[in-house]
Parts: sequence; C-alpha cells; structure tokens
Amino acid sequence: MAVIFALSAQPDLNSGLGTWDTVLRKFAHMAEFGLLWWLWYRALGPRHLLTAAAIAIGYAITDELHQSFVEGRVGSPVDVAIDAAGVGIAVALWLRWRYSQPRSVA
Repeated sequence: MAVIFALSAQPDLNSGLGTWDTVLRKFAHMAEFGLLWWLWYRALGPRHLLTAAAIAIGYAITDELHQSFVEGRVGSPVDVAIDAAGVGIAVALWLRWRYSQPRSVA
C-alpha cells in the first residue's frame, strides 16, 4: 500500500508512449490491486476472501481520492472500476486454481 501511495504521489506521470502508456498503466493498476488483494488474503486467512477484496477496493477508492490532490493527476471512478476488475480477476484466478487441485480423501 505504501508503494501504491508513493507512485500515486508522483505528479504528471507519463512515459511518452501515447496510447500505449494509458493501456499499460491500466494493466499495471489491475495487476497491483490484484496483488494487493492476494497479499491481504494471505495475511487474513482463507475465511476472509471478501474482506481482503473489500480492503483492496476500499484502498483503490482512497488512492483515487489521493490522486485528486496531486498536481497533474486526476482521481477517477473509472480507475476505481479498473482496480476492482483487477481484484475480481485475481479472485477468479485464485478460485479456479484452488478448486482445480486434487483433493485427498482422509
């Protein structure tokens, strides 16, 4: 969360790649918030899948609020949706992996 905060505090982030900059940045947002969900899930335990998702999405909201106060940055509900999509994709991938594992019968 500190890394996300530090990156969000950078004014006028732009790589100069035009459309690719935007696309790559959105995929990076999805990946970082998916990773944030996974880290919270690992910290809280298997009974807290939705709690970890709520924390990650809640932080996405506060991240966009923070960006609205940084010069050259804009807080956007669309970016919150993109971050939430990253969380959703991470949850779906984890569930798919988790339930595809063979189970032992005791």
